[in-house]
Amino acid sequence: MLRSNFEKGSTRWAVRRAQWLAMGIKEEDFDKPKIAVVNSSSSLSVCYIHLDDVSRVVQDAIRQAGGLPFEIRTAAPSDFITSAGLKARYLMPTRDLVVNDVEVMVEGSCLDGMVFLSSCDKTTPAHLMAAGRLNIPSIVVPCGYQLGGECGGREVDIEEVYKAVGTVATGRMTVDDLECWTKVAIKGPGVCAGLATANSMHVMAEALGMAQPGTTPIRAGSDKLTEVARRSGAIIMDLVAKDLTPRKILTPSAIRNAVRVAIAIGTSVNVVRHLSAIATEAELGLDVVALFESLGKGIPQITQIKPNGPDRIEHLEAAGGTLAVQSRLRDVLETDALTVTGKSLGAVLEDAGNSASFKIDGKIIRPLSQPFRNDPGLAILRGSLAPDGAIVKMSALPGALRKFSGPARIFEEEDLAIAELGKGNIRKGDVVVLRMMGPFGGPGTVFACSFMAALVGAGLGDDVAVVTDGELSGLNRGITIGQVMPEAARGGPLALVQEGETIRIDLDARTIDLDVPDLAQRLRDWKPRERKLKPGWLSIYSEVVQPIQKGAVLGRRDS
Repeated sequence: MLRSNFEKGSTRWAVRRAQWLAMGIKEEDFDKPKIAVVNSSSSLSVCYIHLDDVSRVVQDAIRQAGGLPFEIRTAAPSDFITSAGLKARYLMPTRDLVVNDVEVMVEGSCLDGMVFLSSCDKTTPAHLMAAGRLNIPSIVVPCGYQLGGECGGREVDIEEVYKAVGTVATGRMTVDDLECWTKVAIKGPGVCAGLATANSMHVMAEALGMAQPGTTPIRAGSDKLTEVARRSGAIIMDLVAKDLTPRKILTPSAIRNAVRVAIAIGTSVNVVRHLSAIATEAELGLDVVALFESLGKGIPQITQIKPNGPDRIEHLEAAGGTLAVQSRLRDVLETDALTVTGKSLGAVLEDAGNSASFKIDGKIIRPLSQPFRNDPGLAILRGSLAPDGAIVKMSALPGALRKFSGPARIFEEEDLAIAELGKGNIRKGDVVVLRMMGPFGGPGTVFACSFMAALVGAGLGDDVAVVTDGELSGLNRGITIGQVMPEAARGGPLALVQEGETIRIDLDARTIDLDVPDLAQRLRDWKPRERKLKPGWLSIYSEVVQPIQKGAVLGRRDS
C-alpha cells in the first residue's frame, strides 16, 4: 500500500479528498503514486529560467506512466546572484534550507517519490542530501549547462568574466571591455560553462547512481535534456513500484566511486564538502575527506576541462561524459553499486560497451595509463595549519609547482584583499590567508573565490598562494588551498596565523604548515570571539551547523 493513500473515512482522507476535488483532480487519480517534482525555478538567475519547461515534461511523463505529479517549489540559490548580500553568507546555508524545504513539503504531505530538477551549485547536493535523508524513491535530473559566446574573435564565458575583474582592478583591462564581455558571456539557460561546482555536482549525481547513465554533463535547453526529463518521469514510477530507495543506491561503494570520478577529472573542491554532506544525510558513517586522501594515491587526472585546461564542458559531453569517464575507470570502480535504472554499474558499463553509438574521444578523456597529469585532480593536505585536512585542486595548479612558501598576508574580508591587490600591495611569493569565513565563522560560508579569480586576472595566480576556510568556486585556478579544517572560528590553527609568518606548502608530501615554534601554546590560549548576530536564518544556522569535515550539515551542536 502506498503511504500516500489514507484510510477511507479518516480525517486525513476526508480533508485531502476535499482539497483535491476542489483543485480539479479526478477521483480515479487519488490512489495513484503521488510524485513530488522538486523545482527551484526562479526568474532571478539564468541557471533556473528553463526549469518550468523541464518540469512540465516530467509531470506529463509521470501522468502517462500512471502517477499523480505535484510540483514542489524550493529556494533557488545562485552563486552569482544570491551571493550579492552579506558577502555570499546565504549561499551555503541555502543548500540546507533546500533540504529542509523538501522534507517539509514531501514528508509533511506523505508523497511516494521525488524527481529532482537540479541546476545551480547548491541544488544538486541539496537534492541528493534530501534523497538520503527521506529515503523514498528518487531520481535526479541534471538540468544542464549554458554556452558562452565570442567577443573580438575570443571565446568568452562566465569564467572569463569572473577572472576579468582582477584584470580591470590592476588596470590591464578597461571597464568598457569587461562590459562588452558581459554581453556575450552567456548564450542560453543553464549553469556556468566549465567544470565548476554545478557541472561537477551534476557529474556526481550520475557517478553516485542517482541520475540516469549517460546524462551528464548535458546542455540546457537541448532535445537531449527533454528526453532525459521524459525518461525520468517514467523511471520514478518504476522505482516506486520496486521500492528502490536512495539508501540502496547511496551506499559506501557509490560514495567511493563518486570520489574516484571526482579525483580523475579534477572537479570543484566544493565536491568534497557536498559528498561529505550526502554521506552524512544517508547515515553512512564515512570519512569522505579521508577517502579523497586514500583513493587519490592511485588515480591520475584524465581530463582537462576548463578551468583545468583548454577543453570545454561541451567537449566532455561530446566525448562520452561521465559514462565514458567511468568506463576509463572501470578497473578501479566498485561495479556492484546500484543505479536508478535498477541495474548495477557493471551492467550499465557493459551495456554502454556493447552499444554501437557509444564512443570515447581519447583526446578529451584519456585512459588511466596515459593521463594528462600523474597527480590526482583533487588532493588532501594535512599539517600543523590543517590538522583535519585541506583541499587543493591539483588539476588547476601551475604545471611545475611542487612547493611554495612565503609570508602570510592576513585578511578577514575578501573586499580588503581585493583592494590591496588593486593597490599593488600583494606581491609574488605572498601567501594570502582569508579566514573567519567558514560555515560557523561567517556565519554561512563567505566568498573567498572572487579574490582568487581577481588574482588570476591580475596575472598573479601562479605566484601567490591563497589559504582559506571560505567559499571557493569550481572556476578557481591557481595555488588555492581551500576548506581548511578546522575552520578558524572553531579554533583551527588558521585563526592563529600572524602577519608575515611563513606558511609552507609541499604538494609532494601533501602538507601545509605554519613555521612557528609556539603553535601548540597558541592553540591552548585561544578563546572564541564574542559574536552578536542579528535574528534570522543565519543566526539559526550558526547554532546548528556542524564542522565542515562532516559536510557542514545541520545538527545538534554537541553531536
